[in-house]
Order: sequence, then structure tokens, then C-alpha cells
Amino acid sequence: MFDEISSTYDGINRAMTFGMDRYWRGYVAKHLPHTSTIRLLDCATGTADQILSLMNRSKHIFEAVGIDLAVEMLEIGRKKIAKTKHASKVILETASVLEIPFPDHSFNCVTISFGVRNLTDVSLGLKEMHRVLAAKGRILILECSLPNNRFLFKAHLFYLRKLLPLIGGTISKNKQAYVYLNETIETFPSGAAFCTLLEQAGFHNVRAHPLMGGAVTLYRGDKP
Repeated sequence: MFDEISSTYDGINRAMTFGMDRYWRGYVAKHLPHTSTIRLLDCATGTADQILSLMNRSKHIFEAVGIDLAVEMLEIGRKKIAKTKHASKVILETASVLEIPFPDHSFNCVTISFGVRNLTDVSLGLKEMHRVLAAKGRILILECSLPNNRFLFKAHLFYLRKLLPLIGGTISKNKQAYVYLNETIETFPSGAAFCTLLEQAGFHNVRAHPLMGGAVTLYRGDKP
């Protein structure tokens, strides 16, 4: 599905978030671990927007690896990276978050943006990300969520159910893909429920940072 919408994916993200997705991705950089050298793994990296955002904002990332199963999206990501000054520091590979092809303790930080809800086994994916993190490493997960405020909740559901499929479907010519995205957002655990999943996977100091009234949340957790 993601390969089918790869050519329009970035443009639709800009359109359906009114450009706010760039701010949200940039906000992730404020929560990178406080260490002078960071080896980064970005899971479900797609077209590499999150990696490039972090590389542009942090001089401490000396190497970044992105993994995804959508080969067409990775190819777009490689072309974007090749045009930047970060080309020598970034590698994109075809791989699953459920079977991360790296040894234990390989990275100082693991990120995943708008992808964790698409995993077929979320608990396994979180455990895999925990496994490849080094001691005192950090996980940062940016994901869509649902506001707690009743008015915002209703307005957000209207947007997800009516406007999101319309915008995404019109541009991509694949309305069903954006109906799917809406359904995963509505059914995926958010807030305290997702923090519990992180704790069960072995993360400590778990926190949730709601953005846009809770329409998007940045989750962070540390590995002891």
C-alpha cells in the first residue's frame, strides 16, 4: 500500500497536516539523548523525512540508518538524501521493525514516526527496538493520537473520517489507503495506554508529550 502511494506521500503529508508535520518532526530533535555522539536508527523511515529533519537539527548524529519494507519509498528517500550534505552519513535498508537486522546494543537512539501503529505486532516491534538500543539509549516515537478534550476529539474525528480520506484520496488516487490510515489512528492505543506498552517492553522514564491538543503525541523512553 505504501509503495502505491509513495510518489505522492510527501506532498499529501504537507497538505493534510497544513505543513505541521515538519514542525512535529523537528520537535523530535529536542528530545534526542544528551550525548556527544549518536548512532541513530529510524524505523519505518519511509521517504526519510524524519532522518533528514534530525540530521539538519543535530550535529551529534554521526551515523543514521533507516529501515522500511516499502522499497519504492526508500528509493525516494535515497534520492532526497543524495542531494544533501548528509549523504555520507545515512544508509537506508529494506528491513522489518519486527526483525531488525542489527546486533544488540547497536544504537544510541531509535526513532519511528507515524509508523508504529502499522506494525502487525506492536509489542514485538517495541521489544526489537529496545534490543538494539545501547544502555542509556532512548526511543522516540511520534504518532497520531486522539485528543482528550471532548470538543477537539469530535472535531478531530470529523477530520479523520471525512477530510483525510478526501484529501489523500484525491491526490493519491487511492482513497482506501487513507481510509485505512484513519482506521488505524482511531483504534491504536494512545496516551497512557501506549506508555504502558513501552514500559512492558522494558523502557523506563516513559513520558508522553501531546502536540496539537493531543492529535499527535511524542513518546519517549529510556533503556536502563
